[in-house]
Amino acid sequence: MPVPVLSPDLVELVGGIAAVLTTLSFLPQVLKAWRSRSARDVSLLMLLLFLAGVLLWLCYGLALDSLPLILANAVTAVLILAILAAKLRFRTPDPV
Repeated sequence: MPVPVLSPDLVELVGGIAAVLTTLSFLPQVLKAWRSRSARDVSLLMLLLFLAGVLLWLCYGLALDSLPLILANAVTAVLILAILAAKLRFRTPDPV
């Protein structure tokens, strides 16, 4: 059975929608962390690893000159940095 060939425009549309959805998925966490003044339950290691991956995707997008990859990963990196900032700013000392 032959594999259907998708038009380049449809592929770009799917990629753009995926980029918007995955990027916006971080927004509720950012808002929650800043409103509650806590990011204690968010894993620091996960954020750092994810940020490293997003920055590599950003480099990949720049190398390919792919606007959806560039925009999505740049915005995602900013959102991750906002969560990291909340995590550091609102941290409380552990009880002894």
